[in-house]
Amino acid sequence: MKPSYTNFNDLETDLKRLNLERRIAWEEIKLLKTEFKDDLTPYNWIEPIIKKASKYGVFMLVRKMFTKH
Repeated sequence: MKPSYTNFNDLETDLKRLNLERRIAWEEIKLLKTEFKDDLTPYNWIEPIIKKASKYGVFMLVRKMFTKH
């Protein structure tokens, strides 16, 4: 439903508000793009793999210590 404006001040106020909302949305999109690029960096992929491998290695070491040969 389109709003009906009684004067130009209401129209200008609404246009300013809509412009601010558009600029905020644009900044949020830019922030999401940056976060997405950061998530795809190799360091962010390698770090969890190294952590899991080290946990698995410690588990295997402890298991080897407590099992009979």
